[in-house]
Amino acid sequence: METDDSHITQSNEEATESTPEIDAGAATTEAPRVGQPNLAEWRGRDLIDRNGERIGKLEGVYFDVESDEPQFGTVKEGWLGRHLTFVPLVGVTIGPDSLQVAVSKEQVKGAHNMGLEGDELSPDQESALYHHYELNYTPTERESGRRLVRR
Repeated sequence: METDDSHITQSNEEATESTPEIDAGAATTEAPRVGQPNLAEWRGRDLIDRNGERIGKLEGVYFDVESDEPQFGTVKEGWLGRHLTFVPLVGVTIGPDSLQVAVSKEQVKGAHNMGLEGDELSPDQESALYHHYELNYTPTERESGRRLVRR
């Protein structure tokens, strides 16, 4: 008796795009981190808001220094005074051509931004950014006082 498994193959292909590969011989005491193996593929993808509206192309990714998880991405905004605006990547949905974030385009427009090159957020700016998106922020004990690092 033959069965049509083409729908299963498609689902498996889609699942592997957003699922990190696991080495069968590796210890499995820790769950694999979501998104990090595909992070290079994220840059340049369109970010869309929770309503499907385009925000912009992902420029950079900022990681939490303690959890090593991607927390924010940046998109270019502005016509004359170009700048980078921060968008939370927590709860991102990975699509074939875009990344859908859990916030609205209006929230992004009101978020903290910085120059295109060389700027870093101070600990106070990081705190304000987390609070803007209503995310929990806990100050870090690191010497720099910064919680986010770009990779």
